[in-house]
Amino acid sequence: MKKIVLFSIVSLLSSNFYYSQIATNQTPVATITDENAFLDASSNFDQSANSSNTVGKGLVYPRTNLTTWVFKTDIVDGINFPTGFDGMVVYNTGTGNTLTGTNNPSVASAVTPGFYYFSNPIVAGSATGSAAVTNGRWLPLGAASAKFNAVNNAAAGVATNTLVDGNQVYAYKGQFTTTGSSTAVTLAVPTGLTSMYGITIFKKASTGNKVVFSKELYSYDSTTGAAITGSQSMSVVYPADTYDYIIEYFK
Repeated sequence: MKKIVLFSIVSLLSSNFYYSQIATNQTPVATITDENAFLDASSNFDQSANSSNTVGKGLVYPRTNLTTWVFKTDIVDGINFPTGFDGMVVYNTGTGNTLTGTNNPSVASAVTPGFYYFSNPIVAGSATGSAAVTNGRWLPLGAASAKFNAVNNAAAGVATNTLVDGNQVYAYKGQFTTTGSSTAVTLAVPTGLTSMYGITIFKKASTGNKVVFSKELYSYDSTTGAAITGSQSMSVVYPADTYDYIIEYFK
């Protein structure tokens, strides 16, 4: 009797798994197992729903707070979840920074409510992929536009979507004013800065031709904020005005 029950359970699970790659709201299609899509939700027999703007269909994702998210890694061994959750999508409800440390060894990211995916690329030379989540980080869907939005609001310094050798790059946006007769300016030193990764200086004047876009400074003292405008080969006097700058840096 026990053997019959066990066989029935295994058969049921096997059948469900076999037909898990199906077209929804339709008769199961066995041949979809050899197709790119594992789930086809494009068809709906409720034609009134398909044609109505007030009765629509959508996919509701589970909601989670990435600022308190803890990865369960005890079975992430290269066989179970061999890619270390790379590409997993969630809807985040929290605002702040993701955790770091032993509970969540992923790289810290600044997050706000919205969709995020876990970026944990396969380790070079690995046959099974990245089983660990140590170097992974949460990135917003549409990361490029989200990065610029974050940088434009980076008065206090925010994490960008850039990593260098596994180290997080941060951005700080500020302003400096020139006299029109001196190359000396003062840039704020972001809190926690250990070294500067890059700088962008820009100004688009509403009138006149005082337009500047530069990714260089002649010099910058990250201790005092003292800087000289220009390139590494020569200092340059900027026209008298106020200019925006974005420092990208490491902590």
